[in-house]
This record gives sequence, C-alpha cells and structure tokens, in this order.
Amino acid sequence: MGDGYETVHSRLVHENHIMSIRVEQVRMPGGQVAERDVIDRMGAVVIVALDDAGRVFLLSQYRHPVGGFVVELPAGLLDKPDESPFEAARRELYEEAGLRARTWHTLLDLRLTPAAMNHRVRVYLARDLTVVPDGERYELGQGGEFEEADFRSEWVDLGEAVGRALAGELQNDAAVAGLLAAAAAQADRWRSLRPAELPWPPRLVTGAGTSST
Repeated sequence: MGDGYETVHSRLVHENHIMSIRVEQVRMPGGQVAERDVIDRMGAVVIVALDDAGRVFLLSQYRHPVGGFVVELPAGLLDKPDESPFEAARRELYEEAGLRARTWHTLLDLRLTPAAMNHRVRVYLARDLTVVPDGERYELGQGGEFEEADFRSEWVDLGEAVGRALAGELQNDAAVAGLLAAAAAQADRWRSLRPAELPWPPRLVTGAGTSST
C-alpha cells in the first residue's frame, strides 16, 4: 500500500464466491495504527444502451437489502475468468436486454463505496443497437433464477431518465452515474468517450492535486 499507508495485519472474517470481508490494521503516515473493515467484491460491468431514438433500456429487479425493486441498467459481475470486461458487457446486454450493439465505448470507471469496499465497476455506452431475433433471444424472466427471473424492463428517453434520477426516483448508484455521464457525453457530441477495450483493472489516479494548509 503506497502513499505512506501500510497494512500491518489482516484478518479474514467472511468469504464467499462474490466477496470477502477483512479486518485490517493500517499504519497511517503519522505512525498511528487504525482498524479498517474492508470488503473485497468482484468487479462488475454496467451498460447504458442508447437507441437511435435517444432512449435508454432500463430494468427493475428486486433487491432484498433495500426491500423492494430498484431501477437499474443492464449489468453483471466479472465472474468468468476467461472473459474480459468488454466481453462481459456484450454478454450481459444480450442476456438482460435481448440486444446487440455495433458501437461500444467506455463511459465511466467507478469505485463504489471506496471507504469500505474495493469494488470496481466499468460503465459502457452501447449504441447502434439491434434486437436479437426471437429464435435466438434470451427471454427476460425465463433464463434466470431467483430475483433474475422477475425482471421488468422499459425504454425511456435519456433526458427523462436523467430527470427521474434528479427527482430521486432512480437511486442505483451506477445507473445514476451512467445516465448522467451519457447525457454529458451526448452534449459533448461524444468527443469524451474512450475505447471499449481498455486495460483492467482501471488505473487508480491518486492525489488531489493541491493540498490545503
């Protein structure tokens, strides 16, 4: 660990196939030692699928920790060792939305809840969409199990989706970030977009530039 912070002890307290929880003793630059709980969670991809009419594909899924349905974007964990994040994004768009895209870009790299969790999320923008033919299509609510068997989906104008986020009606963190970023990129005429196939994990830019004294 750089920047003068050193892990002097780490204890694993929970682990499953998606995440682990550790309690760590961290020596600060001033010499003090503090205890920090750390959640290591598998990386994930999120897709903003934007059609030629300017609509985005949204889905809602029951999320037990919040006790209700949450409006989200197509997304999935990086749980296949032989699959790149870009490949995972294409697969998730196919599975969850029944869509393919000809044009892909990286929209955002996110660290969700970085004070407690080392969870990386890459948000992609998918455009020039085509619907997977019925004979090939993964039917929403048919191929998944548990909560994934009860997806509800809708197409919403990007501006309307942003308005719903600003009104507090959309609360999923990666979905809100992705929608706002897509609107900003659209206003910039897509000049800020990055290539879809970027190295993983995303580089963490450290430091805040100038410091106050």
